[in-house]
Order: sequence, then C-alpha cells, then structure tokens
Amino acid sequence: MKRVVFYTNQFFGQIGGEEQTDLRPFIKEEAVGPAVEIQKELHDAVIVATILCGDNYYAQHMEESRRTIMNMMDRLQPDLVIAGPAFNAGRLGIACGDVCASAAEQFHIPALTGMYIENPAVELYRHRTMIVKTGKTAASMRKALTVMTTLANDLLQGKLLPDPEKAGIFSKGVRENVFKEKTGAQRALDMLVAKLSGQPFETEIPLPTYDRVDPAKGVTDLSRATIALVTSGGIVPENNPDRLPAATAKHYCVYDISTIDALQEGAYESVHAGYDPVAANLNPNRIVPIDIMRELEHSGRIGKLHPNFYSTTGNSTSVADATRMGKEIAADLKQHRVDAVIMTST
Repeated sequence: MKRVVFYTNQFFGQIGGEEQTDLRPFIKEEAVGPAVEIQKELHDAVIVATILCGDNYYAQHMEESRRTIMNMMDRLQPDLVIAGPAFNAGRLGIACGDVCASAAEQFHIPALTGMYIENPAVELYRHRTMIVKTGKTAASMRKALTVMTTLANDLLQGKLLPDPEKAGIFSKGVRENVFKEKTGAQRALDMLVAKLSGQPFETEIPLPTYDRVDPAKGVTDLSRATIALVTSGGIVPENNPDRLPAATAKHYCVYDISTIDALQEGAYESVHAGYDPVAANLNPNRIVPIDIMRELEHSGRIGKLHPNFYSTTGNSTSVADATRMGKEIAADLKQHRVDAVIMTST
C-alpha cells in the first residue's frame, strides 16, 4: 500500500480562521479536510497523515516551517505528497508550493498541489512542482480534487503524464524530444497556412507575454514635489462606510487627509482579509504612513502631501480589475498634478 501525506492550512484543516493563522506545524495521523475526499478515490494508497500549519506562521517563518515539515516527512516516508488546493489564496499557495517543491527535491518523490492562475505562487513554483489548474475559490473544490486525485493515482502507478494542457496542469516549461511524422519545416508551414486562413492551430513553442511598463522619470527635486499615498492594504475609516470588500475588490476608495497629521487607532482600520490586521489596526500608519509623510512635509524634504489617499484590497483581486483601478487612480493623480506616488501593500 502506497503512503500519501497531505498538507493544508488551519482553515481547510478545520482548526479555525484568521485567529489561528499563527499555528505552528503539527501532524494529525489521519485524513483531514479535503484529504477525506481524496482518500475515497485513491487506488492502493492511504493518506497516513495530514500536516497542518497556520498561513501566517509559514509565511513569517518559512525556513523554520520548511525544515520542520521536511523532518516530519522524513519520519512519515511518503510515496507522494498532496497539498491544498490553494485556489487564489496567496499565503496558502506559497506554503503549498514550497512544501511540494521541497519534498520533491529532498526525497525524490512526486508532489502536487492546485491553484488558480492568478495565485502568485503559480509563477514561483510551477517550474519546481506539479500544480493543477483550479477555479478562483473553494466553490470549485470538487472539480479540483477530481483532477488532483486522478493525477495522484497516475503518479503512484508510475504512469507518464499526458500533455500539461490536456492534463489540466500548469506547464513546467520543460521541453522533451518527441517523434513526429512531419518535419519541423512542414509543421511550421501548416501552422502558418492555418493562421493566414483563420483556421485554429496550436503552436509547439508558446511565447510568454509580458505587460511591459516603461518606468517614469525620477523626481529631480523632492522639496517641490507633491507626493500621494496609495495602498492595497485595505485601510478605511472605522466601520468601513464605503463597504470596501475584504477580497476580490472591484472598486477603490478615496479619503481626505488634508487636516490629518496621522491616522489614529479606532478612527481607521484594515478590512483586508489576506493578512492579520491587528498591527495595522493598532497603528494604521504602518500601512498608510501619513505620520512620516507629514514630518517630511513640515521639514521641507517634500513639497507637500496630496490631500487624499487611495485605498483598495489586493486580496484575490483579478488582474483585470487591478489594472482598471490602477489606470483610474493614475488619471486622477495626473489631473491633480501629483509628481510621485508611494504605493504600500500588506
């Protein structure tokens, strides 16, 4: 019977939510959370343990967490590691990617996880471990687990995996030699003819696409410059009067700070669902540093602070919505003759 170890966070491990994000890595010698459904479809394999760790703890103590979990893996002796799926949760995605990549490299065993295409961990770990394409949220859990379990059974049986696109996984970018009936020149001409005639075709070497942005010219004299503050850290007035979403934001908020020298505890708070907001709520200037900017303004280091700050939540926000909001904010700043922007996150 093959041995499988499963990894997940405090939420999917049914321990708790944000209040348990500092949970240290520990083992449950049973299938927990999504692992229960995975176990039902595994062939000749058993999930011998679930390793759980809080999202914040792994992110803030990555080397220690990785070392601890790899020591656990060494004792458990798995034939396969499954993590997640993480969907669009960035902190969980980083942990799942790191656990799978480390286990595969240290123990020379297969490992797989699942993520949404916009999860930042996809680009960080797709070349080091197998990542199944999932939907954005846990609403697609059943579909994701079906694909992951099918691949897990194939990996445990030593089967060669099909084309990444057909298998529903992100390509690792590894090129392999294969035999074709037609030469490369003939295949290239066939694709060219198909493209010119508007017919479907599939390139054998897909080219990466990048959103290139030319950097702006530097500010030559800060003592005359107007500086604005923009944040994706979700800082809003108390009780969130404009209902800024905690995640998947589609709008941003603008707040007047013309008469404020610092953001006060209790008057402003973070509504961001992607990090522990305790430190930000105690001192909102940690995310939107109005206090420091006022000091620079009063000392003449900068010309002035723009009278408004702009706030949204970057947690699970789509690239399309982020791009649109960025362009709208930039247009407004340009209209008000702002010379530079300090963009803060979490």
